[in-house]
Amino acid sequence: MVDLVLGDDHAIFVDALAATLPRHGCRIVGTADNVAGVVGVVREHRPDICLLDRYFGDGDALDVIGEILDAGGSTRVLVLTADGDVQGMRDALARGAAGYVNKMCGLSVLAGAIRGVMDGEVVVELAAARAPRLAGTTDARRLASHLTARERQCLRMLVEGAHTTAMAKQLGVAPTTVRTHVQSVLTKLGVHSRLEAASFAMRHGLLDDERMPVAG
Repeated sequence: MVDLVLGDDHAIFVDALAATLPRHGCRIVGTADNVAGVVGVVREHRPDICLLDRYFGDGDALDVIGEILDAGGSTRVLVLTADGDVQGMRDALARGAAGYVNKMCGLSVLAGAIRGVMDGEVVVELAAARAPRLAGTTDARRLASHLTARERQCLRMLVEGAHTTAMAKQLGVAPTTVRTHVQSVLTKLGVHSRLEAASFAMRHGLLDDERMPVAG
């Protein structure tokens, strides 16, 4: 069983999750309906995952992700929100969240995200209608400029059709590390699958110019 703390100020939504998540191998060990309360409940129960809404009456929960991680020891934070702000998703991951899931994606996607986070993956699931839209190649190259050298390697292997095991062997890293790099590529490019990332890279020629600056 995966022990969860639910941080959300929508009582009906919390009740619904508490009733359904146990069917997916989760145990709800605590809930909180305000930002300050989430930190306290996580400190008390030290769950495997804190499912965290973004906006509460007393503030933006992204501001306390660091405190939650400190309070929980090995607790991972999975942001579960109706917010469609792509920059918010990037901020959440930058502050240490292990995942970001839009509430519109549904229960099966959430259950899969929980499993992915428990496996050490970085999980991003955005509602299709909220996905970022690019004007063209200039914007695509701007997004690609945020990729690190290792992430660009992973993107090239995705274009070549390599699977996780082959990528891990070629890079000399664990498969879980590859999945983390790939998820970061998807997040930075604003796409939702490996196939979409490969198509995006080929369509905009992102790998044609190896002199393109990369993130440090």
